[in-house]
Amino acid sequence: MNKKKRIVLSLFGLLIVAAIAVYVCDATIKKSAKGKVYTSVDDIPYSRVGLLLGTARNTKRKGFMNPYYKHRIKAATDLMKAGKIKYLVISGDNGRKEYNEPEMMRDDLIKAGIDSANIYLDYAGFRTFDSMVRLKEVFGQDSVTVISQLFHNERALFIASKEGIVANGFNARDGYAEGVMLREKLARVKVFVDYLIATKPKFLGKKIEIPD
Repeated sequence: MNKKKRIVLSLFGLLIVAAIAVYVCDATIKKSAKGKVYTSVDDIPYSRVGLLLGTARNTKRKGFMNPYYKHRIKAATDLMKAGKIKYLVISGDNGRKEYNEPEMMRDDLIKAGIDSANIYLDYAGFRTFDSMVRLKEVFGQDSVTVISQLFHNERALFIASKEGIVANGFNARDGYAEGVMLREKLARVKVFVDYLIATKPKFLGKKIEIPD
C-alpha cells in the first residue's frame, strides 16, 4: 500500500471515529434528559429557582432580534407569572464592556412585568458548563428549572446530573439560525471532553445567597 492510500484510509478512519463519538455523545445526552423537559407551564413542577441561559439579543448578520432570545424571555416570564419559579438566575456572557447578556435579559424581563427583586445575575456564564457549575458553587443551588430551547436544555440537564443538581428543563419556542444544530452536536462532544480533562469554570468568585 502506497503512502497516499494509507493517508486516505487514516483520514477515513478518523472520520468514522468522529462520527461515532458525535452519535454516542448526542444519544447519551438525549437519554439523560428524557422525562425532564417540559413545554407546558401547567405541567412543569414548581422549583424555587429558575436558571435562564443567556444568548445575544440581536442576530449578528442583520441586527434583528434573536428569536432564541425573544422566546427565552417569554418562557421565563410565563414561568414567573404562573408561580412555577420564585427566583430567577440569569446566566450569560459579560466578557466585554459593551456586551452584557444578563443585564439585557433582566431589563426585558422587568419590561415584561417581572419584579427585579426576584432576579439574580450571573455575569460569568460564558458557557453552559460554567453556568451550571456556578449555579451550585456560587449560588448554592442543588435544584433548578433550566430555561432555554430543547436542544440547549438537554445538554444543560446532562451537566446538572454530573454536578449533583436535580434539574428540569422548560423549553422555550425554537428559533432558526444557520449552523446552530451542528454547533450543538459538537458542543455535546465537548461536554464529555470537559469532564475527561476535569475542566473548571473560567471564574467562580464569592458566594451569592438566594433567600428561601
